[in-house]
Parts: sequence; structure tokens; C-alpha cells
Amino acid sequence: MKCTDSTQSVIVSKAMGQLELLLSDADTPKPRWLIAPETIPLGAKWRIVQHGDQAVGFTLLRSRRRSIGFVIQDEGLRVTAPNWVTLSQIDQAVIEKMPWILAKLQDWQARKERLAMSQTRWQPGGVLPYMGCKITLRNGIPEGHTTRGAVFFEGNPDAPEAGQALWLPLPADAEGHRMRDMTQSWLQARARIWFDVRLQYFLEKTGLTIRRWRLSSAATRWGSCTSDGNIMLNWRLIHFSPMVIDYVIAHEIAHLREMNHSQDFWSEVQQLYPDFKQAKKMLQSHTPDHIPEL
Repeated sequence: MKCTDSTQSVIVSKAMGQLELLLSDADTPKPRWLIAPETIPLGAKWRIVQHGDQAVGFTLLRSRRRSIGFVIQDEGLRVTAPNWVTLSQIDQAVIEKMPWILAKLQDWQARKERLAMSQTRWQPGGVLPYMGCKITLRNGIPEGHTTRGAVFFEGNPDAPEAGQALWLPLPADAEGHRMRDMTQSWLQARARIWFDVRLQYFLEKTGLTIRRWRLSSAATRWGSCTSDGNIMLNWRLIHFSPMVIDYVIAHEIAHLREMNHSQDFWSEVQQLYPDFKQAKKMLQSHTPDHIPEL
């Protein structure tokens, strides 16, 4: 379901030199930074500045300071300006810093969305990606399942389908951290099984051998390979589709021949996995420090 706002918003336009009444596009969700906070400090005002096709909303506070200040807080952008500075001067200052402001606000919105998702994910009905599919968390024991105390996936764990449920042997009112820990334990077990199968596939394909491999929980790296043949694969890769997992495994195995990222290295990757560029591009937009929103 899309979040829409069909209400009209008054936009302050410095470029036009006048107030313009703009109608929101009903099909385009409004960025969080254009929505006024639920509470605004006493004496402050909510203001939106439009410049071309870009807009920034902010809480404006007056103070005795000597210059205009910008800060991104939990509620969004706050602009503090001296009492003697006119609104047009404040608008112009916002426009001049708009590229920086929008970059910071996009990061702010992404953090807010991740926080909101993390707060709703670890509860019955929460959704998370598993091997590229969104699966649903359920608490209890499904009908017909007799193994008590074990996590149960209602589909084929090697070929999941969107909407299938992961049943956790927990009470309906279980705390979020218990659901998270049990789910992650299951995901890590599945990662260990799937990664091993795919590693053996690529090793047989190349005739290469490794010393050993193990799961990693690194916050910044999806995988690594040492010169003596030790491979580490981040368990959070199990959130992604098999295509992405295969790319990372092929990438690390290619390092057994080329311990660099030269053209020869990428040629090795392409021989192992010809469609690697699409998977590489997908992975570049995510980091291992949080669950990806696929």
C-alpha cells in the first residue's frame, strides 16, 4: 500500500519570489522531510522551501545567535536564525545549502525507515528476506507439525517462495529479542548448509581447493579470502537471492588465483559466473550491518 497525501501544501519559492500553491502528486509518497513533526517547539514555525523541483521542510527557530545554523535532529531539519534575519534571507541560505541538506535528510529518512522496520519485524507477522524472498514470522507450532521445540519453515528451505512462514516455537507474546535470536540462529544454520553446497560446486568446477571456510558476522565485508586458502562468507548473504550468493562465492574463489582486483581477477570471476555484474551491482547498494530491504 502506498502512502499518499492529497492535501495541498503551501511552498515558499525563492526562485519565483512568491508563495505557490502546489498540489501533491497522489501517486508519489511524500518524503518524510516534507511532513511537519507532530510537535514543534514553542515559538518555532514549520516552513517549506521550494527550489526548482526540490523542496526542504524544516523547523525554524529564532535566537540571539549571529549566524544561521543547520542541524539534523530526530525530528528532521532544524534551522536556527538570528532575530534580525529576514525570511527571504533564511530561504536563500537553505537553497544555497540544499544539496548538502538533501543528502543528510535522505540518510536521516533511511535511518528512520530502518528503525521502524526493525521495531515491527521481530513480532508475529513480521517480514524479512530469505534467499531473495520475503518470508513471514509466526509464533507457535503449525497444525500437523509434531516436532516441538524446533523452528519450522513451511516451504522448501532451498527454494523458498514469497509469503511462506517461518514458525518459531515461542509464545505469541514472546519478546522481540527472543524472536530475533531464534530467527538469526536458523538463518545462520541455513547459510552454513547452502554456502557449503555452492562452494563445493564452484571448487569442483575450477579444480581448486581451499584450506577451510567459515561464516562471518563482519559489519563491512561480504566475504574474504586469504592467500593460504581460508574463505569467510558473511552469513547475512542468506537474505539475498542465490544469484547474489553465487557471485560472492565466485568472487572469493577467484582470489585463489588472483589476490587482487585486477582485470585478470575479474576475468576469473566472469569465467566462474558470467552474469556477475548484475549481482555485483545489487550488492553494492547494501552493507552487512543491517537486514537489506529487497
